[in-house]
Amino acid sequence: TITNTDLANKLLRNDKMIDLMKDKHPLKKILNPEEVGNLAVYLLSEKSSGITGQIMTIDCGLVSLKI
Repeated sequence: TITNTDLANKLLRNDKMIDLMKDKHPLKKILNPEEVGNLAVYLLSEKSSGITGQIMTIDCGLVSLKI
């Protein structure tokens, strides 16, 4: 999964590449850094106090294709 960052923008330099990356994921989108940050904020909050030892995957559904 790719996240829309300065580094990723070097790979996603045209609409064809952007569409190619989007089409690989069930949600048909590229992650924004804020989406990754939102998980970090949640995990640092009291709302996640019962969560321990988990792997949180933010991949626009990509892992669901590899069953």
